[in-house]
Amino acid sequence: MTKKPNVLFLIADDHRASAIGAYGDPTVRTPTMDRLCAEGSSFRRNCHMGGLRVAVCVPTRACVHTGAHVFRASVGNDISDRGPLNVLDPGHTYLAEHFRLNGYTSFATGKWHNDASSFARSFDEVENVFFGGMDDHFAVPVQDFDPSGEYDKGRQRTGDQFSTDLFGDAAIRFLDRQDGSRPFFLYCAFTAPHDPRTPPPDWADAYRPEAMPLPANFAGIHPFDNGDMWLRDEQLAGFPRTAEETRRHIAEYYGMISDMDEKIGEMLAALSRNGLAEDTIIVYTADHGLSVGQHGLLGKQNLYDHSVRVPLILRGPGVPAGKQIDALTHTYDVYPSLCELAGLEIPDSVDAKSLLPLMEGTAGEIRPYLHSVYMHVQRMAQDREWKLINYRRDGDQGSDRTQLFHLASDPWELNDLAEDASVAKERERLEEELARWQEETGDPVLTA
Repeated sequence: MTKKPNVLFLIADDHRASAIGAYGDPTVRTPTMDRLCAEGSSFRRNCHMGGLRVAVCVPTRACVHTGAHVFRASVGNDISDRGPLNVLDPGHTYLAEHFRLNGYTSFATGKWHNDASSFARSFDEVENVFFGGMDDHFAVPVQDFDPSGEYDKGRQRTGDQFSTDLFGDAAIRFLDRQDGSRPFFLYCAFTAPHDPRTPPPDWADAYRPEAMPLPANFAGIHPFDNGDMWLRDEQLAGFPRTAEETRRHIAEYYGMISDMDEKIGEMLAALSRNGLAEDTIIVYTADHGLSVGQHGLLGKQNLYDHSVRVPLILRGPGVPAGKQIDALTHTYDVYPSLCELAGLEIPDSVDAKSLLPLMEGTAGEIRPYLHSVYMHVQRMAQDREWKLINYRRDGDQGSDRTQLFHLASDPWELNDLAEDASVAKERERLEEELARWQEETGDPVLTA
């Protein structure tokens, strides 16, 4: 490749994989994401790796930025330390930094839920960056490029647009300035569809709550204490969950997603009118999913499919069109994949695996298992057919128990087979695999 491709990296907050039309949801309207799936490759069994903090977005984004697994991406993984764990390990070369060091203009807008130092190393152009986890979508505190690299909160101003427009329009202004003389890495991190789920006026009433179908695994309450049942996210609705209130949450969630999809469509139009579309790799993904009533839960602090499986879509030069890939992938696999697509060396510190063999059809899988963690109370291992979740008691909270699901026949994870003697070998196999992975990666619960 003589000309290096541009990269448009889009990441949402709380967008589960199943809430996309092309992924099989007949209710949500996502024509832009559906188009990206049709024109690119979508990874249908993609999961994040979780993390050791309630704010799951912090560690999952750390994995994406570093290409390192969850216990190596951040500074300080001692589970006795209840700090924010938002500082990226400075020993890594960060994804955007790597492209910047290889001649790319690196631009960022939107949410950065990690430390300012790693951000300053990564980007040389900035507009409307939000350092934090969540805020009022109509009044987001943002700032622009800080040559000192400190990004002190005293520099903040209140954005004057809805968050999705605030970030998307900043990205479009950047695209409109490009003349093709230098490749760019554009990182746009939306805060949608994270709560407060308040779609802007043009999408506020697009989905009628009473028309929202309830998921097959809707429940009034989770059947046991999973170790973190009463955190903020779970208190956004009453106990037990009601069908009426859950439908309202789903309607608002879909409104936020459709609004974001519309803005991404405007960004793709900006690529086209500036003659950049053919030379730009587009990535769409999310930091984690969301329950929104499934299994009696609302948040993402669990290891069910609705919370760990997230969209991963690529389109552009070197990416085959219309390809649905069911191999097991982790979101941080995008790091080495982008390096290879751009002709850059992959840093030695990267643990992730390239997606190119899957897209090129030279391999049927890049890993036999997926793993994910939540705090020190939940651990998960799964393969193409089976999934095991281990729960660990934390003082007076939580339960010491195991769940086992046959995903191939039970995608809603309704039928727990952990005590079924006829599949005891599957449970034992996955327990052994989980223990092996924990030992290999240095899971701190092993020494707690």
